[in-house]
Amino acid sequence: MTLPDTAPTPLRAPVTLTMAAALNAAIQDAMRDDPTVVLFGEDVGPLGGVFRVTDGLYAEFGESRVSDSPLAESGIVGTAIGMAMYGLRPVVEMQFDAFSYPAFEQIVSHVAKMRNRTRGRIQLPLVIRIPYAGDIGGVEHHSDSSEAYWTATPGLTVVSPSNPADAYSMLREAIACDDPVIFLEPKSRYWAKAELSLPVRTAPMTTAVVLREGTDVTLIAYGPTVKTALATAELAVAEGLSIEVIDLRSLSPFDDETVGASLRKTSRAAVLHEAAQFGGYGAEVAARLTERNFYHLAAPILRITGFDIPYPSPKLEQYFLPTPDRILTALGTWEWN
Repeated sequence: MTLPDTAPTPLRAPVTLTMAAALNAAIQDAMRDDPTVVLFGEDVGPLGGVFRVTDGLYAEFGESRVSDSPLAESGIVGTAIGMAMYGLRPVVEMQFDAFSYPAFEQIVSHVAKMRNRTRGRIQLPLVIRIPYAGDIGGVEHHSDSSEAYWTATPGLTVVSPSNPADAYSMLREAIACDDPVIFLEPKSRYWAKAELSLPVRTAPMTTAVVLREGTDVTLIAYGPTVKTALATAELAVAEGLSIEVIDLRSLSPFDDETVGASLRKTSRAAVLHEAAQFGGYGAEVAARLTERNFYHLAAPILRITGFDIPYPSPKLEQYFLPTPDRILTALGTWEWN
């Protein structure tokens, strides 16, 4: 999974970009470098998408490469499968997390299985972009964290950036990948800003990164909870607690080496996510790390998550989402010797 070596995009002067703008630039550069990259979905054309991630692309590339689809997610993904089978590299948008559910059968039964079903003869270079998670004042069908559905499906690479630099680099890599990628974009981070010189390359998209060194606890986060984990680490300093923060970036495959090394150093870990706890992604992370690092653990691995309820109304989401105070309270339940 590498970015194309042909027709490289010239390095541009530093500019301050939001994550949404970085994603836009990644799609634009990929389409300029590779004529087989096409973009379609609901309102991605002249409107530029609900979050303006595709703004301006229709004007540059025209309707032959950027096209609006009917309100039919199953049809969007089904069409993308055919396009990928015949040599294109479609990038499709599900518009909102819960809107992807009508396409669930196409993704699980066909996108994830095509290479295996054909013994490698058919590849699906397909990126399915899904704006996900909450903290934007959206109602329930616009704030789901559906990552566990996709990570439980063999054959899918599932990634989630947390900052503009990763958003650009990881989307370029996803588009260049010959296998299908579920690209989860945390909606609450669309307006996060950073100064970038494009095209930027960060760590490979299937690796985790240590964002903050620490010695006492490993906080494992991804997507929207990375900001929360970093804020928690800052607050913990006043309490004499040194927290190491890991941004998973790739949910599947899982970077056992990076996360395991951190856990063996600190001997304690907690997993953060917005989705409900029961059956959530954090359960797999906790089990996996425990199986591989049991004798290095000083305490059980914690899961600090949303509650086991449907996503609440905008007035209540502040109580639903993990916060630094709730995280520090949870860490205080361990016995510290």
